[in-house]
Amino acid sequence: MQTSQHDERPRPWSRLIQAAWMIPGGVMAVILILPIAALVIRAVQARAWEQAPDAGIVEAMVLSFGTTAISAGLTFMLGTPLAYGLARQRMPFKQVIGVLVELPLVLPPAVAGLALLVTFGRRGLLGPTLETAGIALPFTTAAVIVAQVFVAAPLYIRAAQVGFQGIDPEIEDAARVDGASAFKLFWRVALPLAGRAIGAGLALSWARALGEFGATILFAGSLQGRTQTMPLLVYNVFERDINAAIWTGLLLVGLALAALLVSRKLAGERGA
Repeated sequence: MQTSQHDERPRPWSRLIQAAWMIPGGVMAVILILPIAALVIRAVQARAWEQAPDAGIVEAMVLSFGTTAISAGLTFMLGTPLAYGLARQRMPFKQVIGVLVELPLVLPPAVAGLALLVTFGRRGLLGPTLETAGIALPFTTAAVIVAQVFVAAPLYIRAAQVGFQGIDPEIEDAARVDGASAFKLFWRVALPLAGRAIGAGLALSWARALGEFGATILFAGSLQGRTQTMPLLVYNVFERDINAAIWTGLLLVGLALAALLVSRKLAGERGA
């Protein structure tokens, strides 16, 4: 009987401690959710969709979807072997390579754009070589794709790497015993088993590419119909028509939300 009374005494304190932990968590949730909610409320109040820039938004959407589709394809084709190598293969300086590959995730956008410019620009590291081959990247649609891959591919590579690392080594050993070559081991065993992680990472990477702004504006500029993606359109119309900017921003929020939901579903996450 004394034991039960002793067990009941801490309950008010436990609830108080739990409430104390929930306060900062609630503040953080408000900080993250309120701006999106305010954007939606403002759009509804102003009926922003009635003032969307017709020609500009259509061109920006077509360009954004086209470039992100290409960048997602390049990210998958080039990033998957790299993620597999970092996860399953022995290679010199693997940890250093892994850190450098993920570095664009935390680079300031302006620095990312500057890095691309001094690499692929006319006077950049590879500029003269590209010019000799008749290739001019800066301020072209191809530059948009390069910028998207540069900033978004690390998200995919990290997710795919985690997926490959989660494969049971015994499965691969069994495939080797059955005579599977390195290519078949990757294509028929590792790739399907890591498929959900790969899909989740690709969805997040696509959303990041869709929202890319900083590196794009420095490396590709903002030319309507050529390099002006949806985020750049928001920036360009903000000063003269905030409702048009809000409407375009809402489209991006909706697309990003859809990509995030797909990514969470593929990753097997469940809400409480």
